[in-house]
Amino acid sequence: MTRRLRDHGLAVVFAGVGVWTMVYLGLYGFAWTDYDFEVTPAYDALTAGHVWRFFQLAPAYGGSLELRAPFALLPSLWGGGEFAVYQVVALPCLIAAALLGVWLCSRMRALGSSRLARATALALCAANPITVQACVIGHPEELLGAVLCIAAVLVAQRGRYVWAGLLLGLAIVNKEWALLAIGPVLVALPARHWRALALAGVIAAIFYVPLLVAQLGTSASAGAISIAHTSAIFQPWQLWWFLGSHGHLVQGLDGVHLGYRTPPAWLSNIPHPLIIALSLPLTLIAVRRGRTRGGADPLLLLVGLLLMRCVLDPWDNVYYPLPFIIALLVWESLTFRRPPLFALIATAATWAIFEAVPNHASPDLQSAAFLLVALPAVAALALAIYRPQRPAARAGGRLAREGNHRATLHSAAR
Repeated sequence: MTRRLRDHGLAVVFAGVGVWTMVYLGLYGFAWTDYDFEVTPAYDALTAGHVWRFFQLAPAYGGSLELRAPFALLPSLWGGGEFAVYQVVALPCLIAAALLGVWLCSRMRALGSSRLARATALALCAANPITVQACVIGHPEELLGAVLCIAAVLVAQRGRYVWAGLLLGLAIVNKEWALLAIGPVLVALPARHWRALALAGVIAAIFYVPLLVAQLGTSASAGAISIAHTSAIFQPWQLWWFLGSHGHLVQGLDGVHLGYRTPPAWLSNIPHPLIIALSLPLTLIAVRRGRTRGGADPLLLLVGLLLMRCVLDPWDNVYYPLPFIIALLVWESLTFRRPPLFALIATAATWAIFEAVPNHASPDLQSAAFLLVALPAVAALALAIYRPQRPAARAGGRLAREGNHRATLHSAAR
C-alpha cells in the first residue's frame, strides 16, 4: 500500500485538483444552457419523487440521466436545490476522466515515459479546456461516454469479455454515439465476441425500455427521444455545411444566427444513421488490413470512428470532439514515450475553431477552417489504420507464418 501511494499518490492529488478546477470553471450556473432546457425538468421530477414523470421528461440521452440518477438524489441529504443537483450529476463524469488519467500515468510510468509526458496526459484527461466548454454548455456526459468506450476497448484487449460487454453497454446507455465502439471492442476481444455483444445489448435494453415505454404517446416537447427527428440543428463545423442554403432566418437559444445556412430537406434523417452504418465496413476493412500486420489496432480504430462522427454530424459542437481527443490521448500515450503532441494539437485546434474563430469569421469561413483541419486529420488516421503493408514486410510476415505453421506441425508430430 505504501508503494502504491508513493507511485500514484501525486497523480491522484493532481487529478483531484483537475476535477475541482473543472467544477469551478465549468459548473458555475446552468441558466440558458442545454442542461436548463433538457435535463432540469427530468431531474426536478425525479427529486420530487415522480419517477415515471422523470422517464417521460428525459431527453434523447435519457440513459445518461438514468446512470447519474443516484447522484441527483444526493443533494436532498443536505437540503441542496437545483444548483447542487446540477453540480453533483456532473461529478461522476469528471471523476471518471480523472481516474482514467491516473491509470494512464501508471501505464506510462511502466512503459518508461517521461514525467513531462505523464503530466501532460494527466492534465489533458482531468483538466482539458474542452471539458470546461462541455460543462458550460451542459454536456459533461460526453466525457463519461469517452471514458466508458476507451475502458471497454482496453479491457477487451485483455480478454475480459464480461467487463468489455458491461462497459460497452453502459457507454451505449450514456449516449447512442457509443455504438461506434462496438467494432473496436469486438476487434480487441480475442474470443467470446457474441457473449460480450449480447451482454451489452441486455444492459442497454434494461435502461432504454423504460424510457421508450414512458415516452409512448407523449408530446414531442416532453418525449425528447424524438428530438433527433424534429430539430433542424445545422452547425458550420461539419462536412455537409456548404450543401445548405442562405436566405433563411436561423434562430438559436442565444438569438438569431447571422450568416447561418439551413440544411437541405433530404439531409435531415441521413447523417446519424449513416455514421453508425459506416462503422461496420470501416471496421471490417481495418480487420482485413490488420491481418497482414499482426492485427488491427482497436484503440486507433476507435479514434478514427470518433473523428468521423465529428466530421459527418451536422449537429457538431465544441464538446463533440472531446471523446476523439481523449481516445487519441490514450492511444498516443500508450504508443509513444514522448508527450502526447497529437492530443495537444487536437485540443488547441478544437478550441481555436469552435471558440476563437467564430468571433472573427463568418459561418462559411468557420466551416472552411474546420474542414481545413479535420479532413487532413481524417486522411492521416485513415492512412495509419488502413495503410497497405510494404512488400518486404508482407514477405517477412508470410515467412513468419510459415515458420509458425511448421513449428506447430513439428510439435504435433512429437
